[in-house]
Amino acid sequence: MASDQPPFAMPAGACDCHIHINDPRFPYLPDAELKPPLATVEDYRRIQARLGLERVVVVQPSSYGVDNRCTLDAVGRFGQARARAVVVVPPDASPALLRELHDQGARGVRFNLARGAALGSASIEALAPRLADVGWHVQLHAQADTIAALAPMLRRLPVPVVLDHLARLPHADGADSAAHAALAAVRGLLDQGNTWIKLSGAYLDSRSGPPAYEDRAPVARALLAAAPERLVWGTDWPHPAASAGERPMPDAGRLLGLLADWTSDAALRQRLLVDNPQSLYGFDPVPSRASSA
Repeated sequence: MASDQPPFAMPAGACDCHIHINDPRFPYLPDAELKPPLATVEDYRRIQARLGLERVVVVQPSSYGVDNRCTLDAVGRFGQARARAVVVVPPDASPALLRELHDQGARGVRFNLARGAALGSASIEALAPRLADVGWHVQLHAQADTIAALAPMLRRLPVPVVLDHLARLPHADGADSAAHAALAAVRGLLDQGNTWIKLSGAYLDSRSGPPAYEDRAPVARALLAAAPERLVWGTDWPHPAASAGERPMPDAGRLLGLLADWTSDAALRQRLLVDNPQSLYGFDPVPSRASSA
């Protein structure tokens, strides 16, 4: 399916910081909550080429549990100059295992509390010192009220915390006290300086829906105003919740185009798509177009 084209020129080294790969060579867990359609490296390369994206972060999906073979195979095929992984590991993962995964391109561990997690929240604080030793981060997918409840623990962690999908924040309007409390908790984490947020998954919590997801714009703009130096962007391709019929299927190009809706600042888009991912995931600096000509 053709993808909408983003309404701005793509900067060199632009990174999609959240995709999943589902390859038939690697079987899903028998009891996986989601068993999405195939989404291979070759499929994603067509998205990359169409949108002008050059770098990618492959995130371990819940369907594979702690079996990271598919995710790491994808990073190997993309090449570590252009790809990184976020994996899921057992709570007792050894330093040797983490170093082995690091050598294969892993830079973080995901805790998916919103969906049948292989790792629960109790494992976060126990694992964090070992993650600090290899320079990794904790990536957390959870509803905003769960993030708010975990905020005191997240502030104590010795590693960066990356919150998926706009931190699943609802639009705090009127007298919605729970939404305001969640926004205040996430803002507090951002203000502490150790938390990052992915501007991804706009389709997950939108009531207005595609193509513009207008009701997600206030949340995105609030985050952009609060901590532009610690935000990254991602498609969430191949959109597992939509593949399962839980949401309308989004268009990857339109999701990228939301950055133009949320900000008119080209320098800020450069930061979101290139500079911030380079810092968070340890990519080499992007050569200037002049020096690479």
